[in-house]
Amino acid sequence: MQYLCFTFTLTPASEAAYDLLADALAGAGFDSFVHTDELDLPRVAFQDNFPESAVFADKAATDAFQAYIPAARFDEEELRAVLAEFPLPGHRIDYVREEVEDKNWNEEWEKNYFQPLLIGSADHPRCVVSSTFHTDVPEAEYAIKINPQMSFGTGHHQTTAQMLERLLDDEVRGLEVLDMGCGTGILAILASLRGAKHCVAVDFDEWCVRNTRDNLALNAVGEIEVVHGDATVLESRPEVFDLVIANINRNILLADLPRYVAAMRSGAHIYMSGFYTADVAPLRERAEALGLTFVDERSREDWACIKFVKA
Repeated sequence: MQYLCFTFTLTPASEAAYDLLADALAGAGFDSFVHTDELDLPRVAFQDNFPESAVFADKAATDAFQAYIPAARFDEEELRAVLAEFPLPGHRIDYVREEVEDKNWNEEWEKNYFQPLLIGSADHPRCVVSSTFHTDVPEAEYAIKINPQMSFGTGHHQTTAQMLERLLDDEVRGLEVLDMGCGTGILAILASLRGAKHCVAVDFDEWCVRNTRDNLALNAVGEIEVVHGDATVLESRPEVFDLVIANINRNILLADLPRYVAAMRSGAHIYMSGFYTADVAPLRERAEALGLTFVDERSREDWACIKFVKA
């Protein structure tokens, strides 16, 4: 699958401004983000958020991050609208765009020092996530090997880490589990290791489907069915799942939640993440309108993870 890579620069730069921009871009279909301050590139200026002329921004006053989107999903007008509606006044948003085709993310993560991730305390390590190129991996109750390739989900992002923690905290043994937007397959793998009866891992991105299958082989887990598609594939699976885990983004969750609920048995739970704490209210309103009962909310660095149960 061909991807487009956008390198965005905000002037003045701040963590809050980048978080707002990443959230808006996620709603426009961007699905992976890499923060970096090592870029020294010409940028196309957006003066008052509209393109004017090429500039070289002052390196000392800027920071940058890269955002990736499948080329087939990119809409220039939608991006222009996102930038034009950016809520912080006085910020200039610059970007450069390049095509990235079938890029090998194993090499990219290794170059960017993707280190083994430990979930739990040093005294009681519950889960360790590492890659095949790591040689010094700490021991834990559950060990997961992930080669990310072109897919999102090494466990390092706050949303994925919180979903892993929920899977470790709750009883999963014997459950029918649905992992929507599976990425690398990391969540389905942990659910299987914790005794899930059967998992269905779904992603619309063929890279993610391929990567998930590769990672299943690395971890020697069975009873995981990998499906290429979107939420419409659930129409043939009514009321079959005991647990739904969906780490995607606010807009997709709002649109697809009715299909998730229809696929859940009575008494089933759903974990949702991939959005900011500011997005919890509309998601909670949508979920409760569909008959779900709110259980709890967790957050880390403004990224939320919420849990509901179906009556």
